[in-house]
Amino acid sequence: MKNQFFLLIILFLVSACSDSADPLPGDDFALMAYYVPNETFPPDDLPLDQLTHIIFSFSKVIDGEMAFNNPANDTLLRTLVEQRAEHPDLKVMIACGGWGADGFSDMASTPENRERFIRSTVNFVQRYDLDGVDIDWEYPAIPAAGTGARPEDKENFTALMKGLREALDDLDRPQTLTFASAGWERYYENVESLEVMKYADYMNIMTYDQVSGNAPFTGHHTALGYIAESDLEGLPILDTINKMRPEMEANGYSWAPRSAERIVNIVKEFGVDPEKLIIGGAFYGRAWKGVPPANNGLYQGNQGTHTGWMDYGTIRADYENKNGYTRHWDSIAQAPYLYSPSDSVFISYDDPESVAKKVAFAKEAGLGGVMFWQLSNDTREENGLLDAMYSSKTKDL
Repeated sequence: MKNQFFLLIILFLVSACSDSADPLPGDDFALMAYYVPNETFPPDDLPLDQLTHIIFSFSKVIDGEMAFNNPANDTLLRTLVEQRAEHPDLKVMIACGGWGADGFSDMASTPENRERFIRSTVNFVQRYDLDGVDIDWEYPAIPAAGTGARPEDKENFTALMKGLREALDDLDRPQTLTFASAGWERYYENVESLEVMKYADYMNIMTYDQVSGNAPFTGHHTALGYIAESDLEGLPILDTINKMRPEMEANGYSWAPRSAERIVNIVKEFGVDPEKLIIGGAFYGRAWKGVPPANNGLYQGNQGTHTGWMDYGTIRADYENKNGYTRHWDSIAQAPYLYSPSDSVFISYDDPESVAKKVAFAKEAGLGGVMFWQLSNDTREENGLLDAMYSSKTKDL
């Protein structure tokens, strides 16, 4: 009888542990790809087994409604959705907007305009049998790239997300609602983060373009690790910033070194649930010319943009430890960079090591996952960027 009693206790404990066990790390961890089709990455030949979400980019706000401005996207998106038959757990979404995409401020400005857009969005989702929508409004209340903006965008964006959430929840197919947010602090002055997150499943933080192509100094455009100003003492970047500070302050701006870790800390301080935060990797690099060799070109002045941007496939094929370019690693920023003394060219980019570290950081910080812009910029060679992210995601499972 005694032995039977202890056996029952053991079985109960085993059962209890099994029933209450936490999910394995990564079970609910999102790995999202923004995707612009091209000949190298057509929609019927993609590494979809490594993704949880793929976000077709872009639809636009056209005459107040969600629509494609390129008719060819209709067939491409339908072909992508067909791939879900082989990958039933994959979420296929549409991103609306993008850099320089106008129409958001006017569309969101009145209840009637918002309702028109929301109806068109629901129709769009149903037409293509999608799993969700990503709103890429760059940016509420900020006239970036000459787009329309008004102070009321702050509250109107919340109302738009609320309306989208309610309408999407009425559909039979469960819908994921996300939005692309900026990797810098000023953006969040114009967004009601906590209110918006009542309706969004994820905030996709664009932790890239942290140093713009027209900046007068070089830097990491997609740094992960926290960079303090003290890390820049004695370098030209800080001398330039200090000269610019009086003008920035007069216009209500401030400056601090940007990174994924820094902006995640800021957003978490607002009270946003970390499990709803997604950080971004860059499948492209930014390059500057006329860069002096000090510090291997990092945080130096420059004479302008070299190429604007280049995809990672090109970087690996032509620049990464090739043709006079040497790959360096910044242990503070947790980011690689390339420099050519003969060309005086500096390239900031993500590589397999840095994107794997971003995934590891997101897992350790309890974030919802990672995303990247964009899949067609990867290499088709083995051990590409997505391979590295997926390997890091599934490590220790």
